[in-house]
Amino acid sequence: MLGDDEDDQFELPSAAGDDILTLELDGWEGPLDLLLSLARVQKVDLREISILALTEQYISFIERAKALKLEIAADYLVMAAWLAYLKSCLLLPKDPEIDPSPEELAMRLQLRLQRLHAMREAGARLMGRDRLGRDVFARGSPEGLKVIRKAAWDASIYDLIAAYGVVRARADVPMHIVQRRPVMTLEQAIERVSRMIGVTIDWTSLEAFLPSDASGDYRR
Repeated sequence: MLGDDEDDQFELPSAAGDDILTLELDGWEGPLDLLLSLARVQKVDLREISILALTEQYISFIERAKALKLEIAADYLVMAAWLAYLKSCLLLPKDPEIDPSPEELAMRLQLRLQRLHAMREAGARLMGRDRLGRDVFARGSPEGLKVIRKAAWDASIYDLIAAYGVVRARADVPMHIVQRRPVMTLEQAIERVSRMIGVTIDWTSLEAFLPSDASGDYRR
């Protein structure tokens, strides 16, 4: 049987009138949600409930209620499936190391119903938000200015190769070598003039003292 904690209650579907699934079984007659709550607190023996009759009445209820809300049908489907599962756990031999306890099964059912309710509320909040194109509208796009693009250069592959060659030529900077000017130091000039004066007898011009192979650079 199920646990004896009477304080924990399942969150039952909010249905009324023809939307309530009422069962007529051998061991029970009343709403499905009430059957699940009483089985939870050990006031109904699930071994006396016919799962086959429960399934047939659930299918008949779904076919009869054409305008039934989908979330209510989903809640009832979860309850009926868990009642069938709980009864199978009561009839089949149990392995304490593998099979969960009835209290654990009840807590799992409660958790699933709470998750279902949370998902339903989240979906309702999402669908209740303003929708683009129905409740709110985006700002219209401005006309703007037309942009016309024109090519500034029109060159072929040969022009590109020639331009590349020019750039490469600029990169190769030639080495500038400064040539040494043919000049004499002061000591060399004094020595040369002294030697020449020593053998010179008559007056002569200064150009005569220059070397015989002197170029115009010496003369300047």
